[in-house]
Amino acid sequence: MATLMDLTLYLVTDHYQFNDKKFLSIIEEACQNGVTLVQLREKELLSGAFYELARKVKAVTDCYQVPLIINDRVDICLAVDAAGVHIGDDEMPVNVVRSLIGSEKLLGVSAKTVARGLEAQQAGADYLGIGAIFPTTTKETTLTSLETLQAINQAVAIPSVAIGGIKEDKLLQFKGTGIAGVSIVSEIMLAENVAAKVRSLKQKMIDVLEVQA
Repeated sequence: MATLMDLTLYLVTDHYQFNDKKFLSIIEEACQNGVTLVQLREKELLSGAFYELARKVKAVTDCYQVPLIINDRVDICLAVDAAGVHIGDDEMPVNVVRSLIGSEKLLGVSAKTVARGLEAQQAGADYLGIGAIFPTTTKETTLTSLETLQAINQAVAIPSVAIGGIKEDKLLQFKGTGIAGVSIVSEIMLAENVAAKVRSLKQKMIDVLEVQA
């Protein structure tokens, strides 16, 4: 059985132009004020640098008992003993990743269709990342409608987070879609006041999730 998870407010990092000190301070503020999971996403770093950064991020998240998920890199996940890994559509097969990380670690899988969601669930995913729901500069991808988001959630038994271009003023649109949380990047990483932004996002998400409970 994988680690218990709370998907309510799921921070996915982006380094932007921050130095490591600033980057880590943003993550720490986010952890202090209510994010429930952190995913370290680094597409450009070489393995050694990714490993060192992951160690530093995990030291922060561990202080606040916030699980750390590593994007794509099973080796980095295992090397730093992160809580789990999240894989996209173009990564290794879900069942292979599950066999590599074992039953105790969390496995998140990106999904855009009901078929992919069901396949991921059958192969051992713990949760789905569904989207992108809105346009995003983080990754070029086709959009997933709110109707498809709801259909996937109705079809699978595992929880999901909505991903892609999600801002605070869009959260109420997720009422009744069946999500367990949202994945946020720039709205937190680029916030002028990270603490206030995280608290506000968290309260709105609690309201959204209470409505559909």
